[in-house]
Amino acid sequence: MPRLSADLLAQRRQHILTSAWSCFARAGFHATSMDDVVAATGMSTSAVYRYFSSKDELIDATLDEALVLVRDLFGKLLTSEPVPTPDETLRALTDELHRRSAHPRYDLSQIVIQGWAEALRRPALRERTRTFYLEAREHLAELARRWIADRQIAADADPDAVSAVLLALMPGLIVTHQLVAEFSADTLSSGLAALGSSSRRSPDESIG
Repeated sequence: MPRLSADLLAQRRQHILTSAWSCFARAGFHATSMDDVVAATGMSTSAVYRYFSSKDELIDATLDEALVLVRDLFGKLLTSEPVPTPDETLRALTDELHRRSAHPRYDLSQIVIQGWAEALRRPALRERTRTFYLEAREHLAELARRWIADRQIAADADPDAVSAVLLALMPGLIVTHQLVAEFSADTLSSGLAALGSSSRRSPDESIG
């Protein structure tokens, strides 16, 4: 039997993953069986198990893929010249969410929510996910430092505080997208600006 090329092996692995995503999006991680995934691929059981020996491996690979997409986005933002503005960064985050949700057979943003619950259940996965978000927080803090240097935000702004807000905003965008309503980048920018202006009021100023 001829050996498969590296490209074909990668294509088959990705096909199994995307087939699993359609199952996970429809039924969730725990209601999906390996038999469901095999049926969705149209491949033989042995062929699927050649790439993934268990459903946990499929879940891990799914979450790794989702995190890589976000990591690539941060990498692009940090290497862009000129540095993207805060508004452009919010737009990039919302655009990325829409791209994840656009496939007709699966919504990766929905699967990410399932992944958070899975990370709470499995310590090793929780640690990997936590490490990713700590790295994301540092990337966002670096963006904030560049905004300060470019005078796009206040000179006395705390980069760690800015990154904390943006990091908290990311899962909030996904949850509201799935359960509430779409929020545009313009709406988010306007809301954050309003909160920022209110925090700069002196204690003696009247709000009314």
